[in-house]
Amino acid sequence: MQNKVAVLGGGSFGTVLANIAASNGNEVTLWVRDADQALRINSEGANSSYHPELQLSNNITASEDLNEVIFNAKLILIATPSIIFETIVKRIAPLIDSNIAVISCTKGIRHNPFKTMSNIIEDNLSFKNVSVGVLSGPNLAREIADNKIAGTVIASKNQSLIDQTKLILSSDTFKIYSSSDINGIELAGALKNIYAIICGLASSLEVGENANGLILTRSMAEMSRFAVAKGADPITFLGLAGMGDLLATCTSTLSRNFQLGAFLGKGHNLSDAKDKVGQVAEGIRTLEVAHEEAGTHNINMPLMESLYKIIYQNKKPESLLDDLINHPHEIDVEFTQRGN
Repeated sequence: MQNKVAVLGGGSFGTVLANIAASNGNEVTLWVRDADQALRINSEGANSSYHPELQLSNNITASEDLNEVIFNAKLILIATPSIIFETIVKRIAPLIDSNIAVISCTKGIRHNPFKTMSNIIEDNLSFKNVSVGVLSGPNLAREIADNKIAGTVIASKNQSLIDQTKLILSSDTFKIYSSSDINGIELAGALKNIYAIICGLASSLEVGENANGLILTRSMAEMSRFAVAKGADPITFLGLAGMGDLLATCTSTLSRNFQLGAFLGKGHNLSDAKDKVGQVAEGIRTLEVAHEEAGTHNINMPLMESLYKIIYQNKKPESLLDDLINHPHEIDVEFTQRGN
């Protein structure tokens, strides 16, 4: 065994990350939320709740005991839903060793106050002197489970963490790129979920290919505008974690956020749409946070504003393109560097 790797979160993405790391000869412990799920994974060699078709490496052990999962880990990957992310970070704080690497694999933002997932790690684990990273990209878990080619980005200020992550998670079908723009990589991964909902909604309305191109490019403009306001480098959004992830999730029926938007476009309310998707679609929580933050800082995001009104103010789905066409903003490219 090369390293002990702890993966917190036995959902779709956590499971495939755990399997890549284990297939590379690492000892992997996978934290799941209940003992029954852990027992099934360990006895069946598969996570039947998410990837029943994926035969897991024998190097994976699942457990609901955080202390057992964390013990002696050199690298911790957190892939839980954003709603429980901070709770999990606080729970592991007294359990982890100092000077280890902790990576957020969760695409979300929390508010009151505004924080990214890496901010939460830093706030709660800085006393342990951990190295912090963010993993994000066009990573539809089902395709990774099927060994289809995919890439992702590891962002960190710590080169050793980047090198360690590449060693543990790279494979013949999973390519890892690097970045030092943690904020940009993280905001790109979170914000694109909003626009995946929008694209799913537009798809169900059969708006046409020209309109899809309009929506995708205006989505990128809004994301980068928000990024500049929050101190990130907008050029990051042209890369894998920005445009790459946006394109993948805004055009794929495998995306939970795209699916949610499609159900909304067919007239379902938010509650019913969530039930039909069946898994967490992070875009709704991110929409609430980003909408509040954009209002506070006067960030122009007409597509996001239109989606918010459709979901929370009962506007018709068809209003999406009307709002976009009639909005007075007409500047095309606005990629402005920080500080300019």
